[in-house]
Amino acid sequence: MTNHLPKVDVVLVGFGWTGAIYAEKLTAAGMEVLALERGPWRDTPKDFATTFAQDELRYYWRHGMFQETSQSTVTFRNNGAQTALPMRHWGSFLPGNGVGGSGVHWNGQTYRFLPSDFVAKSHNAERYGPLPEDMTIQDYGVTYEELEPHFDYFEKICGICGTAGNLRGDIQKGGNPFEGPRSDEYPNPPMEMTFSQDRFEAAAREMGLNPFPVPSANMSRAYVNPLGLQLAPCTYCGFCEKYGCGNYAKSSPQTTIIPVLMQRPNFTLRTDSEVLSVEKSADGTRATGVTYVDTSGERFFQPAEVVVLCAYPLENTRLMLLSEIGTPYDPQTGEGVVGKNYCYQVMSGATVFFDEEYTNGFVGAGALGMAVDEYNGDNFDHSGLGFIGGGYIACYTTNARPIESHPVPDGVPGWGSEWKQSVRANFLKTTTVGVHGASMAHRSNYLDLDPTYTDRHGRPLLRMTYDFTLNDRRLTAHITPVAEEIARGMGGREVNVAERKGSYDSMPYQTTHNTGGTIMGNDPQTSVCNRYCQSWDLHNLFVAGAGLFPQNAGYNPTGTVAALAYWTVAAIIDQYMADPGSLVQA
Repeated sequence: MTNHLPKVDVVLVGFGWTGAIYAEKLTAAGMEVLALERGPWRDTPKDFATTFAQDELRYYWRHGMFQETSQSTVTFRNNGAQTALPMRHWGSFLPGNGVGGSGVHWNGQTYRFLPSDFVAKSHNAERYGPLPEDMTIQDYGVTYEELEPHFDYFEKICGICGTAGNLRGDIQKGGNPFEGPRSDEYPNPPMEMTFSQDRFEAAAREMGLNPFPVPSANMSRAYVNPLGLQLAPCTYCGFCEKYGCGNYAKSSPQTTIIPVLMQRPNFTLRTDSEVLSVEKSADGTRATGVTYVDTSGERFFQPAEVVVLCAYPLENTRLMLLSEIGTPYDPQTGEGVVGKNYCYQVMSGATVFFDEEYTNGFVGAGALGMAVDEYNGDNFDHSGLGFIGGGYIACYTTNARPIESHPVPDGVPGWGSEWKQSVRANFLKTTTVGVHGASMAHRSNYLDLDPTYTDRHGRPLLRMTYDFTLNDRRLTAHITPVAEEIARGMGGREVNVAERKGSYDSMPYQTTHNTGGTIMGNDPQTSVCNRYCQSWDLHNLFVAGAGLFPQNAGYNPTGTVAALAYWTVAAIIDQYMADPGSLVQA
């Protein structure tokens, strides 16, 4: 039996960064908002206390804050000729679970996508001519200029630390000269750099590049955000990625929004509540609410005027497929939209080993780094290169965690006394230079429902079909040698290069930047959502998250995910609620 509950104005599915953003703005506008979160409640003093927040076994190896694969997972294959098998243990990416979602265990690297990233198809076609037929990239339907105020507001909510490179059209010394124009400086100055960043900066400048401090959600100083919440200076303990911050020094939903939101009488949060489907009206033109189940197995129907999917991108796609909203993508015909344009990132880099100099990698933070952007996006001429897109090159010191990190040079055995001696000799004397590359959408990379495997509720698992494309391989082959040249200029004893070769492997951790599947655009024949992230099929269904990206840029996605959320919630408040219906005519 399904229990029917009282109707609310808005129901949010998932309560991470986007859920918190939507809830704060909608409740401030006077609406009654209910958020449903599959995982448990998490807050800083109870769950991330400094007495146990740095427990590597609990949070890294045993995945204490990640989605449980016994609860739900995905199946994976590299191509359609293979049989997809379930991921029994997370490897390449780590979906979050519980209040705050992946915004709790992120590193805090907070970039804005480049202006050209939002018009990738039209920009690249105009500059380089027709794109390959199987490359299915497209424009977002919204521009950098439209999103800029929302980038700015999110950076102030988080207290992002950095140096502006383009302030209202004027290029600023020390910042990123390639970034889009900013309306204001960063709220806080950059973090204090360490030996590794100093060496990277010197080597990059020697090559004629323009290094800049990575925009950081790890605080360089005490800060009070626009909602009146206080953040503390980072202690450089380095337990950021895969960990919650017990020092209130990393911006997360828990430290920047949720404490204010939980005091509002028109907001309700229900944890341990897994949404099974979005329900539709009899004529199929609007969402009526969602059906969810709690930990006792009891089912509930939660009616709402507006439904917003704020879950992780993979789960948003799965919910739309399970709820039969939109046409599933068919890679054979190229028709359909839900599950289309799944993208990831293309990572490579080089490790520098020093003889006498100590890098002291244990003194770190998630976004403590220096970067160069000359090879990102369309910041360089791609004529004759056979690929589009790019990536930034950076030197981070995110923490040499002793259980997780064992850097040794090439040729050292993987175990035994020689390996132990090499770990001891190199642990405090290494650093890395990494390439964080874009992923251009391709016809053969997509998401759909698995025909064989189901979850504990009997619903099909999401199936991921993905491999690196020719564009990916050419991109990384072009940029990795630049990272190697910077690394060799840093004055180390030797440099080991980690090239991106072979097929995508879902086992080793790479990045939790899964994108696509619920993409936005200007045409309902090629996109799931319109420029306001509103479903083309159900006008009162909105979608949040990186699943909206038609392709993935070279940057980390969180800043753009947040800007899109603020852009959409403003449209709901200012336009949709006054006159419900499609905000864009197809």
